[in-house]
Amino acid sequence: MNSSRNSAQDKKIVIAIDGFSSGGKSTFARMLAARLGYIFIDTGAMYRAVTLYGIEHGAIRNGVPDRERLVGMLGEIAISFRFNPRRQASDIYVNGECVEEKIRGIEVSAAVSSVSSIPEVRRKLVALQQRMGKDKGVVMDGRDIGTVVFPDAELKLFMTADPKVRAVRRYEELRARGDDVSLEEIERNIRARDRADQEREVSPLRMAPDAVVLNNSDMTLAQQMEWIEPILEEKIRGI
Repeated sequence: MNSSRNSAQDKKIVIAIDGFSSGGKSTFARMLAARLGYIFIDTGAMYRAVTLYGIEHGAIRNGVPDRERLVGMLGEIAISFRFNPRRQASDIYVNGECVEEKIRGIEVSAAVSSVSSIPEVRRKLVALQQRMGKDKGVVMDGRDIGTVVFPDAELKLFMTADPKVRAVRRYEELRARGDDVSLEEIERNIRARDRADQEREVSPLRMAPDAVVLNNSDMTLAQQMEWIEPILEEKIRGI
């Protein structure tokens, strides 16, 4: 992707990536940002960070948020990203503590859709995301980036994959970390999150009308990078 990287040095764009959970959005977005020299912002991690804070401070019990209590805590939560040279990626911090590993657990996964449906939470994080991307040169992934956060993004992608494929990917990731989980539990969680993300009243998961679909069920990451090259070149040439 050398040609895209050289072009992007002079012409910065916003790349908005939306799609279903565990579809490989963050991995794809992180690699794309690295190749272009762009900033990668994992908005899903931001919602997970709020969820983790709620769990640790008693505002979420058994996967159910106490909305009033959690909203009251929002002013206490300072979210930031710091580059981790070991991973060659950014870690997420809450109030100065790195929570990159903590937010990936099944307890957070089970509650994050409920938290992300709370309007006050979305308003706080959308405003933060828009500030982070105001100077362009960013790759941002989430559920409503191309529809709400950056509806004018120059390039919008919608990533999807078969739920069973996504469940296997998530299962292998968690098992590699040493988490004791079952494939069946993860698939149930993924399907439940798909429904919750699409059916919530505030900023539901929708594909932007001008988004390009990437179904990566049968694609390697290298194949996805090859697939995006001509699309990216066309978008950068067009600005």
